[in-house]
Amino acid sequence: MLPKHSRLRRSREFSQVYRQGRKSVSAHLVVRTWSPPAPSLSPGEPLEAPASPRIGIVVSQKVHKRAVVRNRLKRQVRAALRVLLPRLSPHLWVVINLRPEATQCDYGEFLRELEQLFTKLEVLYGHS
Repeated sequence: MLPKHSRLRRSREFSQVYRQGRKSVSAHLVVRTWSPPAPSLSPGEPLEAPASPRIGIVVSQKVHKRAVVRNRLKRQVRAALRVLLPRLSPHLWVVINLRPEATQCDYGEFLRELEQLFTKLEVLYGHS
């Protein structure tokens, strides 16, 4: 499970990423990213702790009718994200949609595809 501060939880947060974010597509995943504008600080206001990326994972019933399968897919994607989370740009909002073909994927494929998509979107530290 991702920490609470690293999750997108409200519908309007997802909508914001869908409306203003950048999109990249692979065979099994659709990744959208958006960087919200930095909050302006007034003089004398303390700096807040460094932010971490906020992520939401969407698996619709079109992917699979059974909730057990959809939850397993989400767990695999979250496990792959834990590896990539420290390398993602801070203050980034990410929405990951799984496509119906994702039911044939395993952890390694999710990890590889996520890394490729994040690199393509240029939000991964160490991308070349």
